[in-house]
Amino acid sequence: MPTPMNSKTPRRSLLFTPGDSRRKIEKVADLAADVVVLDLEDAVALSAKDEARRIVCKALKTIDFNGKERFVRINAPGMRLFYDDLRAVSAAQPDGLVIPKVSNTADLVQIDDALTAVEQEQAWPEGSIRLMALVETAAGILNVREIAGATGRLDALIFGGEDFVTDIGTVRTGPGWEIFYARSAVVVAAAAFNLQAIDTVFADTRDGDGLQKDAEIARGLGYKGKIAIHPGQIAVINEVFSPSAAEIAAAARLLKLAAQLQDAGAGVFMVEGKMVDAPLIKSAEQLLDRARLCGLWPA
Repeated sequence: MPTPMNSKTPRRSLLFTPGDSRRKIEKVADLAADVVVLDLEDAVALSAKDEARRIVCKALKTIDFNGKERFVRINAPGMRLFYDDLRAVSAAQPDGLVIPKVSNTADLVQIDDALTAVEQEQAWPEGSIRLMALVETAAGILNVREIAGATGRLDALIFGGEDFVTDIGTVRTGPGWEIFYARSAVVVAAAAFNLQAIDTVFADTRDGDGLQKDAEIARGLGYKGKIAIHPGQIAVINEVFSPSAAEIAAAARLLKLAAQLQDAGAGVFMVEGKMVDAPLIKSAEQLLDRARLCGLWPA
């Protein structure tokens, strides 16, 4: 089983920004996203790939990201661009890489080996460059269990809903039933291997209400964060994936009462007409752990 994720940030919001614009990278460094993802894949035209790679590598070395995690989405495994990206970007020491279109374990094992070699050459701690796998194809969903266990360098699974619906020959709809199975499969695999699950984009950047509803559905399924493709989406995503004040207060009360009753010999008890047992106590502990990570509850 992989090493537990080592992130010190909650990774509620992952803001993607084009890697071919130094100006845009400098702008996102000051925003409230937990993670900035410098994109060398979909956001960059084929003719601009080489220049984008140079801009990203220089940005990683010279821009102050104000404590945010700095990830880079490289091009998909198997492409010539992938090898060029991996070699150049890893030497610039990002916090991690987002790997698109992961469909099998071989992709991640190959990357793990390459990063280990770079870390040894640079005398960096082994495993310091982390990975997030974008699962966005039918093959990736079928193999998501094996992907989740491929390497201890892996911190998160990201569901790519837009590419997934294209791969299975359909389109996104409001209710989202076309992605429900795949969306759920990613969460289950992530939980089984102690990884974070990051939800897909909400494409309409003007629809704040729609974004909030979609993010709430994702959180209800078990996701811990969501991709942002516009700065205006960050605040909504951060709020939805942070425990509310009411949730924190309720969890704290439950744990205090549980401690008192368990000291008195009660393993199961009733609170406001509801039975409280070990799973509910664990859920309250997890919520407060999440609140601490978000800076909403004292360490």
